[in-house]
Amino acid sequence: MTAIVSFTGDANPYGGGDPYADYRTADFPFTQYANLADRQLGAGVIAANDEFFAQRENLLVPARAEFDPEHFGHKGKIMDGWETRRRRGASAEHPWPTAEDHDWALVRLGAPGVIRGIVVDTAHFRGNYPQAVSIEATSVGGSPSPEELLGDDVKWTTLVPRTPVGGHAANGFAVSVEQRFTHVRVNQHPDGGVARLRVYGEVVPDPSWLAALGTFDVVALENGGQVEDASNLFYSPATNTIQPGRSRKMDDGWETRRRRDQGNDWIQYRLVAQSQIRAIEIDTAYLKGNSAGWASVSIRDGESGDWQEIVPRTRLQPDTNHRFLLPTPAVGTHARVDIYPDGGISRLRLFGSLTERGTRSLETRHQELGG
Repeated sequence: MTAIVSFTGDANPYGGGDPYADYRTADFPFTQYANLADRQLGAGVIAANDEFFAQRENLLVPARAEFDPEHFGHKGKIMDGWETRRRRGASAEHPWPTAEDHDWALVRLGAPGVIRGIVVDTAHFRGNYPQAVSIEATSVGGSPSPEELLGDDVKWTTLVPRTPVGGHAANGFAVSVEQRFTHVRVNQHPDGGVARLRVYGEVVPDPSWLAALGTFDVVALENGGQVEDASNLFYSPATNTIQPGRSRKMDDGWETRRRRDQGNDWIQYRLVAQSQIRAIEIDTAYLKGNSAGWASVSIRDGESGDWQEIVPRTRLQPDTNHRFLLPTPAVGTHARVDIYPDGGISRLRLFGSLTERGTRSLETRHQELGG
């Protein structure tokens, strides 16, 4: 098990130049999973008790936090994050906040799932970050309001107990709770600012929803598909290929570095469960001079089954959505896209439905995780 690096204490005051030069970060083992708090998946910060200096919505901005030392407004320094006012005590005799005083923000995950790790990023909050943070999660069906989530009948599970954090740092926490969650609550003790929040985990879809859909994209991230591995992640993550919607710019897909050998690049996926695939889309939107030249698609049934090619190596066009109808349904649990020789694709869609075995396995897992 890889140890989680901890950061505590203030960072140095900003002294000019690159503000990220003294930023503290580490390689966290759980970042291989999808970010369940991604706005592209539908996540949102639905409430906060205070956002006096900086808006709560900044927590989920996909890009890293920016810093402008000259950017001030009527309330003070404008920060690219969520920042609350300074807490005070009850009287002149007791001017300090109590040990229980804290600020909080409620985050709706873009897709319910099992959380494997969380990053609380305090980038550019050098002396105004929280002393400690704690994180809780709950599972509530439907579309609950903040008032409903804060009701006495909602059970919250502690994922990260109250833990000291550092300023201007990526504070990572591994999570080992095997449970399906829909919302998280981020608490900062007693006050301060957080730049970004990332919640990494595995999507666990509602089997009854997928059953109602009938035919759906069995590799889509929002439906429980995952990227297991890829040959190259130089320019962009392979997970982009199973994000919702069409790509809107070049870096919203998957692009590899230029090959100078006779090999090829590939991505391997795990489907939501065993599925029958009947139609396929390979999209190269916004990849024009760097799209893959050719591509093939294969599937495998089980962890150790043989790969079966269901779309042979086919010429791809730049900035184009390619559609393939299979003559007979292909049954499998894993898929693989090979591109030749390099380049990129923006999206992969595998349209089909769950088999009886796939339905049973998904229903069992959903129940085991408290769904």
